[in-house]
Amino acid sequence: MTHSYSSGLVNAKNRVPEKQRFYQQAYKNHTRLWKIGPRSGIIMTTFNIAMWGTFGASMYAMSRKVLGYNTWFQED
Repeated sequence: MTHSYSSGLVNAKNRVPEKQRFYQQAYKNHTRLWKIGPRSGIIMTTFNIAMWGTFGASMYAMSRKVLGYNTWFQED
């Protein structure tokens, strides 16, 4: 019984050395690791929006709770 592997992963070119050179060169230029990759701008923008949005919502809800309101928008 023989298997026919037609997947591109089986005979794919080993790209690890060129990616390693790319990351090492950027790291030598003191570029932060999370800013090196090609999709890092999109990922970091999404992360920052989620992080600061959650922080702002928490601060808003906490300040309303301190003022005695138990809901987000209405006065109880």
